[in-house]
Amino acid sequence: MQQNTVHYLKDYRAPDFLVHQTDLTFEIYDDYTLVKSRLLVEPQQTGVPLVLDGSADLLVLKINGEERADYCLQGERLSIENVPAEVFALEVETRLKPHENKSLMGLYESGGNFYTQCEPEGFRKITFYPDRPDVMSKFTTTIIADKKRFPVLLSNGNKVDGGALEGGRHWAKWVDPYKKPSYLFALVAGDLALTRNTFVTAGGREVSIEFYTRAEDAGKVGFAVESLKHAMKWDETRFGLEYDLDIYMIVAVGDFNMGAMENKGLNIFNTKFVLADSRTATDADFAGVESVIAHEYFHNWTGNRVTCRDWFQLSLKEGLTVFRDQEFSADRAGGLTRIENVALLRQHQFPEDAGPTAHPVRPASYVEMNNFYTMTVYEKGSEVVRMYHTFLGEEGFQTGMRLYFQRHDGQAVTCDDFRAAMADANGFDFGQFALWYSQAGTPVLKVAGQLQDNGDYVLDVKQNVPPTPDMAEKQPMMMPLKIALFSKKAGSIGEKVAFRLPGSEEEQQEAVLRVSEAEQRFVLQGVHQAVVPSLLRGFSAPVHLNFDYSDEELALLLAADDDAFARWEAGQTLYRRAIAANEAALAAGRPLPEHPALLRAVEQVLQETDDAGFQAMLLAVPPEAELWADSENIDPLRVHQAREALLDLIASSFLPQFQALAQRALAQEQAADAAVRYEYRPDLAAWRSLLNTCRAYVLRADPAHIGYVAEHYQEMARNMTHEWGILSAVNHHPGQLRDQLLNAFAAKFDDEALVMDKYFSLIASSRRSDTPDQVKAALNHPRFSLENPNKARALLGTFSRNVPHFHAAGGQGYRFLADKVMEIDGFNPQVAARLVQAFNICKRLEPQRQALMRDELQRIAAKEGLSKDVAEVVGKVLA
Repeated sequence: MQQNTVHYLKDYRAPDFLVHQTDLTFEIYDDYTLVKSRLLVEPQQTGVPLVLDGSADLLVLKINGEERADYCLQGERLSIENVPAEVFALEVETRLKPHENKSLMGLYESGGNFYTQCEPEGFRKITFYPDRPDVMSKFTTTIIADKKRFPVLLSNGNKVDGGALEGGRHWAKWVDPYKKPSYLFALVAGDLALTRNTFVTAGGREVSIEFYTRAEDAGKVGFAVESLKHAMKWDETRFGLEYDLDIYMIVAVGDFNMGAMENKGLNIFNTKFVLADSRTATDADFAGVESVIAHEYFHNWTGNRVTCRDWFQLSLKEGLTVFRDQEFSADRAGGLTRIENVALLRQHQFPEDAGPTAHPVRPASYVEMNNFYTMTVYEKGSEVVRMYHTFLGEEGFQTGMRLYFQRHDGQAVTCDDFRAAMADANGFDFGQFALWYSQAGTPVLKVAGQLQDNGDYVLDVKQNVPPTPDMAEKQPMMMPLKIALFSKKAGSIGEKVAFRLPGSEEEQQEAVLRVSEAEQRFVLQGVHQAVVPSLLRGFSAPVHLNFDYSDEELALLLAADDDAFARWEAGQTLYRRAIAANEAALAAGRPLPEHPALLRAVEQVLQETDDAGFQAMLLAVPPEAELWADSENIDPLRVHQAREALLDLIASSFLPQFQALAQRALAQEQAADAAVRYEYRPDLAAWRSLLNTCRAYVLRADPAHIGYVAEHYQEMARNMTHEWGILSAVNHHPGQLRDQLLNAFAAKFDDEALVMDKYFSLIASSRRSDTPDQVKAALNHPRFSLENPNKARALLGTFSRNVPHFHAAGGQGYRFLADKVMEIDGFNPQVAARLVQAFNICKRLEPQRQALMRDELQRIAAKEGLSKDVAEVVGKVLA
């Protein structure tokens, strides 16, 4: 495997040259695009060469009007010696071929239109430039193109001029008044439909809101427009932050590596997170649109106005902005979004922390920066920000945010600068807290509780941060542990019990304990009765928590805890224990346990009447990826079989209850006003979630019910949430009825690209024996393209999570994915590197599967011309 350059945080140096002004001109033609740049460059020290990043076809290079040929170009590094000691003008001309660019980085063509993606290092594919985030410049952009083919010409900032040219061409000039790094540059040119709206800021300025889509998609942006306006208002109310340009533009494109990009004033989005109507989008899709729209808008301040000094600091903008969009979603849709956030973290980030690619929130090194757009940087990074909030409270956190903006507006800064602002604004010592940025791995808290003879309740907390490939020995971390106590005393079972903290006479029913040592004792005074502790309330820190609860104590918390996360976690713990017991029985060849305590808890959940969405969450069993997040010697199929057995037991034990609950959920939707009955609203989404959960259990317990579903499919499928729930429930059933339903679904939505992604994911997620053959056939489906990231993720990414088929005993699932990773790597290394991370579990598998997976990884590593994106991931897994 080829050796690639490793970049280290410790090697950071301030830039030798700054760029005060960047003037760009794009001349777009049918077969190529000319890019002319003029930079005002200021040396920060003399006697050093000007080094530019670039991989475009270089035509002209001038300094102060004089053409220079005495440069050295090696790879993507262009070096010029003997540059002026004072501010000078650098002119560069490059030629691009966007229609040949399948990497979807830099300037590329999709559907006849031109788009850019420059984060993290795509700008160098456009021109030669100091392509690093700490070089911030003011940009003007002029675009020239054929008016008929490219009637829309967009870039960052405000449009200041434009007009017609000879030969049917026209031009537009855009000026961004704020300094920005090159990764925030954007350009769009094409034939797009415009949906316009306005927003009036708290300061009274009218902002033009413009959404650009394909003409046939224009009717699906209404929800996204309203989501943006909600986000703009929320940021003013919660954070005191107003939008700062005259126009805010969002462009939707179907070929996009990421979810969206926050380019200043011109956000470019994957269509998945813009287009939504009830016919084609599920309730979850609507929630995703609202969240991602908000996330990219919030970046205007946390990422654009204040950006990151270097790419090691990526979580400075991403972790903080994820926290902000999570808070927005919770305010919009309710507190259950917190549980969804935690479930996502556990299913995807915890395994990352336990695998070969584990890295701190602020990585110490990287080979390919694209590989560090990870769950750790984003989701764990947001949990780090949330811990600041938990320690400081809302008022203290907002005080820290204000100081952060006062100090650093218009600057490129570090995670330490953010930490310092929080500490200085509140007089709070966050010195030890810095370890969250430098230590990888998920901490484990082992907690024991005991009532003392004097009536005090003592919590003994031990913490351990497990070794990771980059670091064997770890220091204790500082974290908030939010706790409460619930009574076990007859007559008051489940009531909250007050206590006092040492040194305080004030009784309280909840506290945030500061854990900071390897072993620590916390005394809760004045308890005087048997209690069950509710620990890690609200998931106050991203850790594994071990407390030796009895099943009865978990049942008490499930019934009585007033913290939604703690209630849910009690149920999840019961599920995990039951699956582990099933797995042990399967390994030993014993009959499966009957799980009476768990079934009593499920029966109790089925009788809930307060919150349909929460009820659906409580009935959801943890997925396999979470179950084996910190395990070794994993037999994936046995874990899968143990989980399936539990689901079968629950379904068969409560079939009448699931049927009745499904009818109740359906009736609640039917009772809604006819105008909104099948549209997205959080309250109706909760009932539909419960309906789909119950329907899946019903079909599991009574497979014959699929005949009724097939017969009544059209009247049952009133929106995409219904259709998705029905098809997901029947997707694993053998026989023609399932195929008929899926084929009819594909025919119905043949011209809807995002719905076809759902079709491909259904094909790839089925547990049917013929799934591998159906997946291979789908590769040749007329609506499938391996070059489209959404399609590749829908089919191949979903297949990599299909436990019985991806982990098939003969290794054929591993071989299939490896073949596709190598094929995609030839044109889009970023997508290939995401897919190959399915192999991260290699060393934690049982020996036979580990050997099979290792063979495929070695085959990938030996591929000639393997990208550094994939090579870095594979190298870490094989190390």
